[in-house]
Amino acid sequence: MKKATMILALLALVAGGAFAEEKTEKLDGKTLYKDMCKVCHGEDSDAGEYTPMYLIIEQWERFFDEDYTETHAEAAYEDGTMVMEAITPEMLKEIREFCIDGAADSEHPMTCG
Repeated sequence: MKKATMILALLALVAGGAFAEEKTEKLDGKTLYKDMCKVCHGEDSDAGEYTPMYLIIEQWERFFDEDYTETHAEAAYEDGTMVMEAITPEMLKEIREFCIDGAADSEHPMTCG
């Protein structure tokens, strides 16, 4: 009986860990855009103001597929952190999705308030 209890306790611990991982809050594209992009691309910024509805879907796709790496290779935040190091591929995927979903010619254009 002790062995069965230990096995059940171990399974509960493992299952609890897996459940905790699932509950880890994943940042959405809108939050990432506000935190990682809008800080440099807000109103009157030197880098130019951009919101999802600033471009159409095709332009956002081209930006993320062809231009992002080149235009952000030397870009840094005020604290000196390089943009390309701060934004992980997973984060960039979420930001891309948010921009395309909110593009000017999408069903729900967004400004990112």
